[in-house]
Amino acid sequence: MVVARVPALSASVQSYRRKQQREPSMPRILLVEDNELNRDMLSRRLTRKGYEVLMAEDGASGVALALSERPDLILMDISLPVLDGWEATRRIKADPATAAIPVIALTAHAMAGDKQTALSVGCDDYDTKPVELARLLDKMEQLLSQAPQ
Repeated sequence: MVVARVPALSASVQSYRRKQQREPSMPRILLVEDNELNRDMLSRRLTRKGYEVLMAEDGASGVALALSERPDLILMDISLPVLDGWEATRRIKADPATAAIPVIALTAHAMAGDKQTALSVGCDDYDTKPVELARLLDKMEQLLSQAPQ
């Protein structure tokens, strides 16, 4: 009985692998956001657009996930517990293993100097909340198209 299941499973795995080889996977996005509603809303919207979304609830977890998962792009909230988004970005950009990953800072506190601060700590771009999905997707696609393949 177990032997009969193995060929069926094997055929399914082979079919899945062929499909994966034909269809390039969408970029993996690490969303570092402590607010559950914001995390849920943005992750669902990005998933519907075909992105694979990884999530972290604080800056320290975001740094750890960036290192272990090597996403294609990071969306980094700035006001985070444990380690704020500025310091998390500094650490990501300081590590040669993750330095090339593009980071977009996301913040609801759109102060005059925030964009300059974001760029000075290593963020590649900056966007404000509430998120305008079309604008954010444009920024994401621009950075992803510049990333090394």
